[in-house]
Amino acid sequence: MDLGISGKRALVLASSRGLGKGIAVALAREGAHVLLCGRSTETLEANCAAINAEGPGRADWVQADLGDAGFVETIVKAVSEKLGGVDILVNNSGGPVPGSTEDMDEETLAAYFNSMVLRIITLTNRLLPGMKAEGWGRILTVASSGVIEPIPGLALSNTLRPALAGWSKTLASEVAQYGVTSNLLLPGSIFTDRLKSLDAAAAERSGRSVEEVKAASEKAIPARRYGTVEEFAATAAFLCSAPASYVTGSVIRCDGGAARSV
Repeated sequence: MDLGISGKRALVLASSRGLGKGIAVALAREGAHVLLCGRSTETLEANCAAINAEGPGRADWVQADLGDAGFVETIVKAVSEKLGGVDILVNNSGGPVPGSTEDMDEETLAAYFNSMVLRIITLTNRLLPGMKAEGWGRILTVASSGVIEPIPGLALSNTLRPALAGWSKTLASEVAQYGVTSNLLLPGSIFTDRLKSLDAAAAERSGRSVEEVKAASEKAIPARRYGTVEEFAATAAFLCSAPASYVTGSVIRCDGGAARSV
């Protein structure tokens, strides 16, 4: 299938590694011009070099941290200088620290709200007028399966990610008339460094080995395995594509059937 995004300009947040990097690679393979962002300049340079060597799309990068107050302005400036605008916006952020609801002190909650919710919404509002003017746009927000089925031990994520679900759905109804879609993509257990760290934390809490934790987790997934970054990124690329023009306001799971709700 031709995804129809060759030459489109794509911004992928938190794309120095993991799911964000995977999505950036997938979009570039479809011919998009991708702007990566993250905290490590060395990693970003290496990622862009690999993407540009492979083609057919190309990649640039900007060093920016969602935790910084100046994040939005840094990104808006980089978009203007390196892309000249955005057709595809992939909102992605790192996951917050594990913990219970009692661990959610005011300072921690405010910090993660700013980086995971406030700056994503603010940045989208800054970039949206260009999409509306072009009559074409894709806004894809990566959240967590905790949006539909809270994950034990991830109270902060379970609290903040659903805010993006309500926002994404509301946004979809407001911008559909301009040819802009807004969807939420929920990863289940995708084998990234983040999942490895969560398995390690679970192993420490339970006194089991990491291998035992992983085996138990995979057994609970109908697909009986963790997903790959490539599988998740392929789903994201489709939702950012031209053929997905009538898919908006949706919550899409990529979780191997793990969520038990309808």
